[in-house]
Amino acid sequence: MTADGATVGDIGPGLCVLVGVTHDDTPAQATKLAHRLWKLRIFGDDEGKMNLSVADIGGEILVVSQFTLYADTRKGNRPSYVDAARPEVAEPLIEQVVDELRSLGAKVETGRFLTEMQVALVNDGPVTISLEV
Repeated sequence: MTADGATVGDIGPGLCVLVGVTHDDTPAQATKLAHRLWKLRIFGDDEGKMNLSVADIGGEILVVSQFTLYADTRKGNRPSYVDAARPEVAEPLIEQVVDELRSLGAKVETGRFLTEMQVALVNDGPVTISLEV
């Protein structure tokens, strides 16, 4: 992932996690999200079944703040982001997710908050999961 032409986050095999925060999200939910991400069994085992977690495979995690996940497109052609939490609310919760993942033993890279970034991803599978806690 790059910001302003410089690499700010780079991982090997693992998870690219886009995190959106809304107004009523809590620190307890941030902690729960970190634990779910660390143990979510979505990687193939020796038989090709999704049976292993990022913890099991020694994978890495890229966490990217993504307020646009809360885009409301029900009216018109221009998304509304009123459901996304303000940066002063969202940033500490995303930092808590990152800190909790690291405390669990994860190698975690991040983007820069409030910075336009370019994210390159090789999606193996492809597997994309929306996870709510």
